[in-house]
Amino acid sequence: MKRREVLLSPLLLAGLGGCRRGAGTADGVLRFGVANGPRNLDPRLATDAASERVNRLLYGRLVELDDRGLPVPGIARWEVLSPTHYRFGLGETGRAFSDGTRLGAADVAATYRSVLEPATGSPHRALLSLIREIRVPHEDRVEFLLHEPDPLFPAYLGIGILPATAIASGRPFAEHALGSGPFRVLGRPEPADLRLERRRDGQVIELIRVKDPNVRVLKLLRGEIHMLQNDLSPELVNLLDGRDAVRVESRAGVNFSYLGFNLADSSIGQLAVRRAFAHAIDRQALVRHLFNGRARLAESLFPAGHWAGHPGLTPHDHDPERARALLEASGFTPGRPLTVTLKTTSDPFRVRLATAIQAQVAEAGIRLRIQSHDWGTFFGDVKAGRFQCFLLTWVGIRLPDIFRYAFHSASVPPAGANRGRYRSAETDQLIEEARAQSRLADQAPIYRTLAARLHEDLPYLGLWYEDQIAAFRPQVEGYSLAADGNFDGLADVGLRLAGPVPTVASSSP
Repeated sequence: MKRREVLLSPLLLAGLGGCRRGAGTADGVLRFGVANGPRNLDPRLATDAASERVNRLLYGRLVELDDRGLPVPGIARWEVLSPTHYRFGLGETGRAFSDGTRLGAADVAATYRSVLEPATGSPHRALLSLIREIRVPHEDRVEFLLHEPDPLFPAYLGIGILPATAIASGRPFAEHALGSGPFRVLGRPEPADLRLERRRDGQVIELIRVKDPNVRVLKLLRGEIHMLQNDLSPELVNLLDGRDAVRVESRAGVNFSYLGFNLADSSIGQLAVRRAFAHAIDRQALVRHLFNGRARLAESLFPAGHWAGHPGLTPHDHDPERARALLEASGFTPGRPLTVTLKTTSDPFRVRLATAIQAQVAEAGIRLRIQSHDWGTFFGDVKAGRFQCFLLTWVGIRLPDIFRYAFHSASVPPAGANRGRYRSAETDQLIEEARAQSRLADQAPIYRTLAARLHEDLPYLGLWYEDQIAAFRPQVEGYSLAADGNFDGLADVGLRLAGPVPTVASSSP
């Protein structure tokens, strides 16, 4: 058996000593341990990563995105009748709602009309406001007429389709999902858990929330869950990788982790102060020592392989001396040091990461106070602008509309996610200019210029793209990790019921 030196909690070490039985599979239910359960099963309204990942399993979508972030057909193909007129023809797959009714063009129209209705409160409304009219000329065809051309318009149509009759009756989709995706909801065994059934073969999958990563790993080793994905410290990943009873898989990720700043703050609002942070943090050391190399440095929201990515941005070098000089130029000296509060979640690894950053910036003369909260409190503070700086990750960002949503002056909450109150006339102009181009080939260089502007202004400090990591009991087969961490692999995963089940050794590592 492979061995690793790891730092483990007494709870986990004690649990390992008693782990002798393998995973129970007699009932055929595949149990997936997650850090956070889905909060909202309405694809028009969901904003947290867990909900969006689950909703992809429950609802069919007109359009999907490929690995470069470009639109490809989902349940429909499209033709461009004019730069402002698109026709979508529904195919035969993904057309059956889980209640047995058939998905038609009227359902597509009703879904998108409800998104555009202000009373719905959909976060997608701003992006889709370029839709002028929705027509249904045939039960299998729907047409979108736009106020202005946008060559990326099909890519915006990734919202799950809901039944028109259920929308009209006011069905509470947030708890009672009804879609045409590969899964349907069986219920919630516990308030934060979710029981799903794969419609093609009846395979039942339970998403079980286990907030503490040590406990989640212990449950995997004991066979109480069959798989887990992400939200683990590198030490726990090493532990799992050293166990014969568990298989670990990983791939490069694309989710953008960053340090967010509140530009309305009197100190953080100074560009020199944000640049001091950029030079005070040694990202390479954090990736090497805390992530054990399981991450890539990130200079922009999109990695270089994305069609709108910028491969040529110069990293902010680790330079504590330069950071100190920038602080002194801003009026902060050893006698009058800069004191800043950093907010993060209460996840132990995220707290440790924040503590490592605290130690690094202290060398440049920055006093960093750390506040950790449960996810709901933390994210509520971020959305409300109650922070000086925070650590967070954009999950599943594939479209450059994120630039408008997160950085346009008109996107300050509640109108968008410009939570740091960043305002730049030049940035706004670049966003509008890119949107006005009739070809993606003309948009791409503008987005690269925009990425360079944001890299200079630092409303965010890009940190890294963390690897995607999953661990499985040996009975689990056929799951494919996605670069953005979605759960789409559950559509093909299998749970082998026959054969011997390896046991977990009783000795501690």
